[in-house]
Amino acid sequence: MNNTEVVVIGAGQAGLSSAYHLRRTGFEPERDFVVLDHSPGPGGAWQFRWPSLTYGKVHGMHALPGMELTDADPARPSSEVISEYFEAYERTFDLRVRRPVDVHAVREGEGGRLLVETSAGTWATRALINATGTWDRPFWPRYPGQETFRGRQLHTAQYPGPEEFARLRVVVVGGGASGTQHLMEIAPYAAATTWVTRRPPVFREGPFTEDIGREAVAMVEERVRQGLPPRSVVSVTGLPLNDAIRQAIADGVLDRQPMFDRITPDGVAWSDGRHVDADVILWATGFRASIDHLAPLKLREPGGGIRVEGTRAVADPRIHLVGYGPSASTIGANRAGRAAVRDIRRLLSGEPVAA
Repeated sequence: MNNTEVVVIGAGQAGLSSAYHLRRTGFEPERDFVVLDHSPGPGGAWQFRWPSLTYGKVHGMHALPGMELTDADPARPSSEVISEYFEAYERTFDLRVRRPVDVHAVREGEGGRLLVETSAGTWATRALINATGTWDRPFWPRYPGQETFRGRQLHTAQYPGPEEFARLRVVVVGGGASGTQHLMEIAPYAAATTWVTRRPPVFREGPFTEDIGREAVAMVEERVRQGLPPRSVVSVTGLPLNDAIRQAIADGVLDRQPMFDRITPDGVAWSDGRHVDADVILWATGFRASIDHLAPLKLREPGGGIRVEGTRAVADPRIHLVGYGPSASTIGANRAGRAAVRDIRRLLSGEPVAA
């Protein structure tokens, strides 16, 4: 049994930001806190991104606190650029991330401590920062006939880059940033592409102002305050209507179709009799929060989410969810890491935690 004051689960943007603020306020790694990460190396989910997602195509990557990301080559894969940056960050601030460590469960222990059960042993901790993100929980919708499809089905999490779709008929499902990026990359290679979404996509004209950002975050925040599963910020803000998007619309690449009703052995079909032949269905349908390891604590509300005030789980003030809901963006994760550490310092010192 390992005893510590704080366990941080996850070493992506949210986890590293939290570890930085713990270190900055006097907590010592390994003595007072430990960072557990199940990935094989530094980089969080970025290390698994597809090679064609170059750093220049990344939207809204915000630097970690205390160390800027400078002189990055926009033509290099983001997986390489950001993994190297995270590795340098961990080394610079001596965060001593333990990996690969799989967290199996968090449950109630003795003396007010939480037990964090992992592949590398069990930690008894007074507080927990959960920064596990969403990459490990790709969402696959279910449609009638899905199991009969003779082609290939894959999710954004498995996207290999556009070359593998050469001369194939591809159906892309999903109206978010990943779906549009996939379509624009695949179209020059594929025999045909079809874009389907549940709701008509919303394209945003003009700059993304601070007011728009605050309004979007507030809407996501209200959902988690009510104990509902968080929505992505982009689902609230819409997609930026840039020159590349305008050209793809003009070329017919981003010609949205309503969601099909069923999947057939050789394609997808609508109830009005329409049918599109397909070799591949690419599900760009997003991700869900990776929080199953918290299930023994029974934090979920009837609505399916965990009620959160700021970053603190309403049902248990020892637990903070960073990178969850409104703090899922890179800049939001930085701010949330600082806020979580501030609350945890108060909790551990016996001070009242703000309601």
